[in-house]
Amino acid sequence: MARIVVRNANLFDSRAGAMRPGTTIVIEGDRFAAVTQEPVTVDDAARVIDAAGRAVLPGLIDAHVHVVATSHDLAGLALQPASLVAAESGQLMAAMLRRGFTTVRDAAGADHGLRSAVERGLFEGPRLFIAGQPISQTGGHADMRPQGVRGPLFCACAGLGIIGAIADGVGEVRRAVREQVRQGVNHIKIMAGGGVSSPTDPIDGTQFSMEELRAAVEEAEAANLYALAHAYSPRAVTRAVQAGVRSIEHGNLIDEATARVMKQHGAYYVPTLATYAALAEEGVRLGWSEAMLQKLQGVADRGLEAVRIARAEGVPVVFGTDLLGYMHGRQNTEFDLRATAVPPLELLQSATSVAARLMGQERHIGAVVPGAFADLLVVDGDPSRSLGMLARPEAGIRLLMQGGRVIEDRLAA
Repeated sequence: MARIVVRNANLFDSRAGAMRPGTTIVIEGDRFAAVTQEPVTVDDAARVIDAAGRAVLPGLIDAHVHVVATSHDLAGLALQPASLVAAESGQLMAAMLRRGFTTVRDAAGADHGLRSAVERGLFEGPRLFIAGQPISQTGGHADMRPQGVRGPLFCACAGLGIIGAIADGVGEVRRAVREQVRQGVNHIKIMAGGGVSSPTDPIDGTQFSMEELRAAVEEAEAANLYALAHAYSPRAVTRAVQAGVRSIEHGNLIDEATARVMKQHGAYYVPTLATYAALAEEGVRLGWSEAMLQKLQGVADRGLEAVRIARAEGVPVVFGTDLLGYMHGRQNTEFDLRATAVPPLELLQSATSVAARLMGQERHIGAVVPGAFADLLVVDGDPSRSLGMLARPEAGIRLLMQGGRVIEDRLAA
């Protein structure tokens, strides 16, 4: 098995949140074989990479993406041929990978076909963990039908798009979750409260009864999966956490009492500041309604404070972005947006080891340790002082490796 050796690395130990200068990393196949500060024989190495004292980081993880959201028009997207959406998603995922994200958690839309395409090398992209269709009540955040439409409008039976599996009542919720499990998902997405991009549901409302929420979580856990919940308001977040969801997505309106409930139940928090910053600039041009723009403003103003509240109460905070269409290019701005509330190495942990722990994948991703996938970045600058090199990856990332394969190499540039 070919060996690659990375020498003179200032390694970011993502589990400890500390830098380890003078580290040597040995890669065999697609995994890390050794990580040491002791001398290593390199005579039989197929390649030796001299990091020259640069920082070496684990591959990044974005825990809230939609790789099939190739357009901001989610309803229109659902009417596009699945073959076209898949082709566009392939380009979108390739760009994500080259921004440093070697793994992503898709929060609804991607299917097992896209995941397999990446695994088989048909598409270049991040390692993909999928939710399939989000579970939504009638009139919930993933019910994309415009007002006035009473019957079914969209068919997601054989296509790609962020269209909800509509379920009302405990029995329908159980069936909807079981169908996602049958489709091979890695986690279950529940719409537990109102949303910004949906036209009819109040942002501070709750969705699903407690019995329905518990049924969804129970079915996920029966399949050895976990549930994540879209929710903004303290009431929606609290109900979802009490029902047993593992992570709260967005959560911009949480208060201290809500964060304490999250901590008590061991929940993770996945804020997505980048999408609000992008939509604040683009929403009018994209033709968003006044009601949607008002909801956007109400949550955008609270996002950073919610991060501060969660950190203060000891809730694990994870990196996520939730961007749509051409706005995916702003993915790395999340590092800048959180910088005033989170110290650099802690922020880097949120995009590596903490994200991996949320996903139950800490043995495989999120850390440069023996046995994990050989995903790493060699970057300029000092991550303990600033993550500017990740906010501007086209300049800051000098070498990118995924599963032992070099994707980008600008070390000699």
